[in-house]
Amino acid sequence: MSTGKFILHSGYIPSGDQPEAIARLIAGVEAGATHQTLQGITGSGKTFTMANVIHRLQRPTLILAPNKTLTAQLYLEMKQFFPENAVEYFVSYYDFFQPEVYIPGSDRFIPKDSAINDHLERLRLSTTKALIERQDVIVVASVSSIYGLGKVRTSS
Repeated sequence: MSTGKFILHSGYIPSGDQPEAIARLIAGVEAGATHQTLQGITGSGKTFTMANVIHRLQRPTLILAPNKTLTAQLYLEMKQFFPENAVEYFVSYYDFFQPEVYIPGSDRFIPKDSAINDHLERLRLSTTKALIERQDVIVVASVSSIYGLGKVRTSS
């Protein structure tokens, strides 16, 4: 049962540059910063740093990753850090997407083609449901997932 609070499960404590990064990210949010980026080399503990920020701020969170592979990795790690909270996976539901193409040299038009993955669509719907019903939500999404969400009037 959800308490509505983000409860971080980890046997580690922040170390190295992590405490300063956590403090600066929290200060940025509290100062009203609308965009912040956490940078670091592979294996430096960025995900753990983000988990600590989420735990301390106690706010619903959107984590954007550049591709589906990294999104899946971040999702699995956040699920481990926050097993009692709604950690949701939100990526494009296309298995593939080929936009329409016109080739002037041959006066040829190739229509767009795509295949939708039903499982990914269910995960997207789960994300929407969690955002409506809960406050303790972490959405891990790929950048491409924000395209094709529909018109504002549709969801108003």
